[in-house]
Amino acid sequence: MATVITLAQQKGGSGKTTLCANIAVELAARGREVAILDSDPQGSLGRWFMTRFERESGLQGDLTFSTASAWGVSYEAGKYQKTHDFVLIDTPPKIDADLRPALKVSDLVVVPVTASQVDLWATEGVLEMAAREGKRPFAVLNRGRSGTRLTNEIRGALSEIEADAAETVIANRVAYAEAMGSGQGVREFPGAKIAAAEITALVDEMLARIDG
Repeated sequence: MATVITLAQQKGGSGKTTLCANIAVELAARGREVAILDSDPQGSLGRWFMTRFERESGLQGDLTFSTASAWGVSYEAGKYQKTHDFVLIDTPPKIDADLRPALKVSDLVVVPVTASQVDLWATEGVLEMAAREGKRPFAVLNRGRSGTRLTNEIRGALSEIEADAAETVIANRVAYAEAMGSGQGVREFPGAKIAAAEITALVDEMLARIDG
C-alpha cells in the first residue's frame, strides 16, 4: 500500500510546492513509484509537471501526476494505493475544512516553515487541525539562511511546537527556483549538488520516521 505524504501550510510563500516536487523526484530517483496530487487551484505543481513532461532528457525516475479537488483527494489518492509506493499531496495555502480530507488519508504531514516568526505563527493552525486528525506533523525549516540568528531562533522554536522538527534545513538557494522552472528537481539540475544533498538528507529523515 502506498504511503501518503501531505504538504500543508496556511501561509503562502513557504516553498511547499517546490519541496513537494523535489521530494517526489528524490523518491522516484531511488526507484520508488511516485504519484503526485495537486489540490492547489493555483496549479503551480501542474505547470512544473507539464514542463517536465516536455523535456527529453536529464530526468531520473517516472512520476504520475493528477489534480484533485480538496474533497476529492481521498478518492484520487486511493486510486494509487495498490500501484504506487508513495502519493504526495500538495495542498492550497490555507487552513479550513477543505484540508481535512488530505490530512485524514496521510501517513505523514510535512509542514514547511520559512525562517520568519510570521510563518511560525501561521503553522499553529496546521498543527491544531492535524492534531484533531490524530497526526503529529513533521516540520521542515525551509529557505533558511545558515548561521543567521533568525534561522537559529526558528530552529529552536520548532523543537517546542506540537510537531517533530527535521534536523535538515533547506537553504534559500536559487537552484531550487531554477530547477522548478526547467521541470526538474535539484538532484537532476546541473550545479545543484549542495541543494540535492539537502533534499537527500531530508528524504532520509522522512523515510526513517515513516519506517520507525
